[in-house]
Amino acid sequence: MAHAYIFPGQGSQFSGMGKNLYDADPLSKELFEQANDILGFRISDIMFSGSDEDLKQTNVTQPAVFLHSVIAFKTLQGIQPGMVAGHSLGEFSALVANNTLSFESALMLVSIRAQAMQRACEMTPSTMAAVLALADDKVEEICAAVMRDTGEVVVAANYNCPGQLVISGSIAGIDIACERMKAAGAKRALVLPVGGAFHSPLMLPAKEELAAAIEATPFNEPGCPVYQNVVAAAVADPAAIKRNLIDQLTGAVRWTQSVEAMIADGAANFTEAGPGKVLQGLVMKINKEMITDGVN
Repeated sequence: MAHAYIFPGQGSQFSGMGKNLYDADPLSKELFEQANDILGFRISDIMFSGSDEDLKQTNVTQPAVFLHSVIAFKTLQGIQPGMVAGHSLGEFSALVANNTLSFESALMLVSIRAQAMQRACEMTPSTMAAVLALADDKVEEICAAVMRDTGEVVVAANYNCPGQLVISGSIAGIDIACERMKAAGAKRALVLPVGGAFHSPLMLPAKEELAAAIEATPFNEPGCPVYQNVVAAAVADPAAIKRNLIDQLTGAVRWTQSVEAMIADGAANFTEAGPGKVLQGLVMKINKEMITDGVN
């Protein structure tokens, strides 16, 4: 049986995150300080004592969650994962854990990605919404109908677990889709407090910049497969990993399908590295026989 390591995405941040690691472990402290130098500002100070508002800025949130995740994983010393996956941003943390990317390269890419996404958000007011207790195919059908009827962008963006799907698109498109989801029997269709339509075609302006940065970054042969969001399958070829990482910006996070693929390939234990326990909860909703724990 393989041991899977999984890494959370944006939304798991909290004030005080990572401080326990900085205080207790010299290697962790060194990595935080290195990150402050690479980013050109003291992200560690914002993580340890910033307000929720400070931590919500995309250029802070993404590197903060990445740092907490990777540093928590590195405290495990000498662990060789059998397989890895990350939710959205967490895919970059996963690629450090399986040695595809160096810590420094991944942090630079995360920073570039965050800033490019921020600019894309500013170009088109857009948002995301959680749809609860409606079948995936029904959600997809309603999104397609809204786009066809109105010309607004709305797509299924995050397949988190059965009965929990996040849609992404223009503000008008999301509002119309939420009404239709509720009319179709969704328990809830709730607009989320996010800055933009992540994992939708509205992120296209950010894709070119991220693609150029990824293409220019060395990717090593991974130590174990990464189950990538857009294909929900094991990937070990560095060129394919790059391509999927670029496509992820405008493509869906197929988390349910990724976890199912990991289980089919022998995963029985899932360890979430980083802030919060969101992914542990999702894994249990996907398959309640799994053993989950976390390191943070």
